[in-house]
Amino acid sequence: MPNPPSPTLPAARYQIQSVARAAELLDAVADAGTTGLGVTEIASTLGVAKSSALALARTLAASGLLRPVEPGPRYLLGLTLLRLGDLVSQQTSIVELALPILRDLAEVTGLTARLAQNEEGYPVFVERIDGSGSVRFHAPLGQREPPHATAAGKAILAQLSDAEVRALLGTTGMRRHTAHTITDVDSMLAELQRTRVDGYSIDDEEEADGVFCVGAAFVDHLGHCAGALSVTGLKAEVPQRKVRDLGLTVSSHAGAVTALLHGQTLTAVR
Repeated sequence: MPNPPSPTLPAARYQIQSVARAAELLDAVADAGTTGLGVTEIASTLGVAKSSALALARTLAASGLLRPVEPGPRYLLGLTLLRLGDLVSQQTSIVELALPILRDLAEVTGLTARLAQNEEGYPVFVERIDGSGSVRFHAPLGQREPPHATAAGKAILAQLSDAEVRALLGTTGMRRHTAHTITDVDSMLAELQRTRVDGYSIDDEEEADGVFCVGAAFVDHLGHCAGALSVTGLKAEVPQRKVRDLGLTVSSHAGAVTALLHGQTLTAVR
């Protein structure tokens, strides 16, 4: 499968070792949680002398990237990271991050690929890339779609508890769009359980006759469902034997979006 364009680390010869080591230290302190790391632990984690570990920790603390706490001291993440993280959040949209992955999904599947953001349980489609097939699906962007009748909507619903799904669908209703639309909550809860097990959701002519969609959710760095990816095609062109492979492809690309939202570097989508 072709790899999506993605941010990757530069070759080692272009890296400054001390900066790379500082980044490694920040990751290690983040992983340590509220207990932080002492100098001995930092030295062990980075594979450096205690004197080097202390100098590095003090340098990062001086810029607010780390915060020393007594006794020890032990080092926690600094408040400068909170300010920088807020700025990153303001300056970077999910669409900007996910667009290369969305393009790759459309290319790999040959289907129309769409990106939906989670808006209080509703999928709101914010980007679309047409596949190489002859059929184009020009659904409007920027409006709430029915969560119970779309693959992206089901993928988002599957991230909720059964009680939350009941409450949401009790508010939105479950309007019938086609003869295949699921219109009762208990049947939807069974469908969502299958989605959780499989890792992807299916809209089998439930919003529009003859149209088949597969979706998968992605989550942000806090573990909250941020939205979903989906692909759309004609039911006649998506044989049953290929549904699982298609679902796994969409799921892997949604996982790549999750990785980006977690600040991880991508090397491939499988």
